[in-house]
Amino acid sequence: MSSFQLRLCSVVGTALVFIGSLWANQEIFTHSEFVRGVNWVYLPAGIRLLSTLLLGADGALGLLLASWLVDFCYFFPNDPVRSFVGGIIATAAPYAVYRLAREIYGLNASLSNLSAGRLMLLTVAYATAGPLLHNLWFCLQGDTHSVASRFFAMFIGDLAGTVIMIYTLKAALHFLPVPRGPEAESQSDG
Repeated sequence: MSSFQLRLCSVVGTALVFIGSLWANQEIFTHSEFVRGVNWVYLPAGIRLLSTLLLGADGALGLLLASWLVDFCYFFPNDPVRSFVGGIIATAAPYAVYRLAREIYGLNASLSNLSAGRLMLLTVAYATAGPLLHNLWFCLQGDTHSVASRFFAMFIGDLAGTVIMIYTLKAALHFLPVPRGPEAESQSDG
C-alpha cells in the first residue's frame, strides 16, 4: 500500500469511526443532552483525542471532514457559520493537545512514551480545550447565556466520553492475541 493510500485510509477511517461514535452516542446517551450538540457523556470526544494521538494530521483531517458533514447536515443545517467554525474548533482542540504533547513530552509516533498518567493529563487538557474554544466562539458571537454551565457540561461530557473510549479500547486490546516473534518461540521451545 502506498503512502498516499495509507494516509487516505487513515482520513476516511477516522471520519467513519467518528461518525459511528456520534451515532452510538445518540443511541446510548440520547437523554443526556444538555443542549443541542452538548451531552453529559460524549463518546466522540474520545475518538477525537485518540485519532489525533494515533494518526496526527491525518486523524485531524478526518475529524474535520466528518465534523463538517454532521454539523452542516445534522446538528446545525440552518447555521452555516456555526457549522463551519464548529468543525474547525472540534478539530483544533484535540490536534492542539496532540501537538503540545509532542513538544512537552517528546511524544513519538508509536506512543511508547505515553504513560497512563500523561494520557490522563492529555484527556483533561483536551476536555478543557474543546469547551473553552467553543465557549469563546459563542461569547464572541454574543451568546453569553449560561456560559459557565455550558462549559461545565461540555467539559464533563468530553472527559467522561474520552475516559470511556480509552478504557473500552484498552479492554478490547486485552482480548487481541499477542504476536509471537522468533524470540518468544525460541523461549517456549526450551
